[in-house]
Amino acid sequence: MSSVVSCERHRSLNLSKWGRTSWIILCFVVSGAFSLVTVHQPAVLSAALGQDIIMPCELRLQDEKLLSQPILYWWKLNEMAADFIRLIPSQTPNNSRATLLDNNGTSTNKSMILKSVQWADSGKYRCKLSLHTERNGNFRQKGDTTSLVVYGATVFNVTKHAPCMLGCEVSVTRDAGFSLHIFHNGRRLQNVTSAPGDADAALPYVTLSETVPLWSRGKYECQLHLRDDVITKSIFHSNLSEVGEGDKKESTTCSSARHGVYPEPWFLYVALLLVPVTVLIGLLSAMLMCR
Repeated sequence: MSSVVSCERHRSLNLSKWGRTSWIILCFVVSGAFSLVTVHQPAVLSAALGQDIIMPCELRLQDEKLLSQPILYWWKLNEMAADFIRLIPSQTPNNSRATLLDNNGTSTNKSMILKSVQWADSGKYRCKLSLHTERNGNFRQKGDTTSLVVYGATVFNVTKHAPCMLGCEVSVTRDAGFSLHIFHNGRRLQNVTSAPGDADAALPYVTLSETVPLWSRGKYECQLHLRDDVITKSIFHSNLSEVGEGDKKESTTCSSARHGVYPEPWFLYVALLLVPVTVLIGLLSAMLMCR
């Protein structure tokens, strides 16, 4: 009986050793099967119209060695044809706005600079590398696409048609997740207009607008958001103690309109008084002429 138990223990010990050995071998096999080279790109980038933008791309090597200089490609998705347009190396070398941030071919920084951003630049971009490494040989590695969204200049001022209203307007890439908000002394104000903006589907951008009443002094701030991030903001200060008398009168009118109190119509009163006076003068003149 004891010999049987001893045999079973020996068999169990051998299986345990074999299990550990198999696990170690499996780890080595798996580590060699998967690429230790990755290309990293941000998911979304925002750029101001007319400005330059750096589009990051980073090559990361883990326990791997390059045997030759990587060949870099940057592509832009052509949504009309459902394919990619090559930017680097450029298909039009004499007319390219895309250049490398680091011209050192051995650098792991493969970022691209896109100069003078235009509305047509909105879209998806991809960084791809042709590599020759010690472990994996020759292969290509690409990053996830980066979505570039564009926004124009913000116009934030008193509206022309209503001096008691403060308007904010900005053009942005269509369907990109932008939103516009106005704050007064840190408190968000409700939009009082329902202007849909530019609805021309042929344009690559749409115009966002917000209008709020200009009721009191303080700091008004118009913020452009891309989902949860503040992309840009514009400030309007309404500090009436430092402006002229005309502005004070205008503010008083705006404040009165808020509470339902309107300024006295003195011009109308004077006009009404002039009517009987004019009639009386006419009657007196007629009586004098009859004599």
